Amino acid sequence: MAPLVTAGLLLILAGGIVYSLLSIVAAQRYLAVKPASLETTEAISVLKPLAGLDLDLESNLRTFFEQKYPAFEILFAVRSMDDTAVPVVEKLQSDYPHVPSRLIVTGEPPYANAKVYSLDRMLAAAQNDLVIMSDSDIRVDGNLLPTVAAEFQDSRLGVATCPYRALPGPSFWSHLEATGMNTDFWGNALVARMVEGMRFGVGPTIAARRKVLQAIGGFDRLKDYLAEDFMMGKFAAENGHGVILSSYVVEHHIGSATLGQNIAHRLRWTRSTRRSRPLGYLGQIFTMPLPIALLAWVAAPAWWPVILFTLAIRGFAAYTISKRVLGAKLDWLLLPIEDVMAFLSWMAGFFGDTIIWRGHRYRLFDDGRFELIRSPQHN
Repeated sequence: MAPLVTAGLLLILAGGIVYSLLSIVAAQRYLAVKPASLETTEAISVLKPLAGLDLDLESNLRTFFEQKYPAFEILFAVRSMDDTAVPVVEKLQSDYPHVPSRLIVTGEPPYANAKVYSLDRMLAAAQNDLVIMSDSDIRVDGNLLPTVAAEFQDSRLGVATCPYRALPGPSFWSHLEATGMNTDFWGNALVARMVEGMRFGVGPTIAARRKVLQAIGGFDRLKDYLAEDFMMGKFAAENGHGVILSSYVVEHHIGSATLGQNIAHRLRWTRSTRRSRPLGYLGQIFTMPLPIALLAWVAAPAWWPVILFTLAIRGFAAYTISKRVLGAKLDWLLLPIEDVMAFLSWMAGFFGDTIIWRGHRYRLFDDGRFELIRSPQHN
């Protein structure tokens, strides 16, 4: 039995090494695409859903007011005027009176995905066809809008996802999570882009045409999905609209996190991914060669050299994605720890159908939709 187990693990490991090499090729193909040149400008609406006083919120939002672009507006959405983000928005509006901006109070969302409800309300108030939907923990330089506007000069383009460079907070778990985002996550996305084309979207910053959003059924079609960003790109591609991975990389300030928060986030992502792309989720076993190499070593200690070989290939792939594509610093000591955590999280993702999101518990369904699990007093 042991030889069969070892053979099976080595076979999976071979697939994992091939996948790592594919991620390097996919990264090179992304880097080979030259950014579009801006020839004409069109007005852009920036949509910013807010919920509370996130870490460095003012600094993050300020970068959107300082865009090097002649025609844009910014819309913010909160549930109530009691939201602690409101004074920050009002201060920025005072600091940048020349930038058109509005604060929209949405009230309580009537469905599970509060972010989608905020986006829907802002889109209804937005004045322009080209919109950029961006989370509150995103920071940019002044070239975001010019870059996106240049890309959308292609009339076939409907949705564009901005890659993000994860910047951690001070905690160890935050650094570990950022390592995974800047290596595994984007490596997988780039391979998917190379193999099947961009048939998905990835938050937390997406640009889209209003007419494309309307053509796929609007936010009403997305409201019941946890991974609404993924589905937005999927539905757009299925309807014949162009979907791309933008050349502009944003900064995703993920803040600090405890172990419990880190685990909750990983489970939310794995359980959601398993339902959004069930076959792709099974295939993720090939994206984690180092844990498989460790298991092969345990099963057959004589095969210990495969660990060194795997570390070399995995390290080169991680460096290519993190440093060359995203411009992020790679912590080499954290990389093997993150790989093991990712493997354990992937296994855990096969079990359970609930997640925790912003302090609330939700139930996931097999088609990717989700619903709030209400406490007894709300039944």
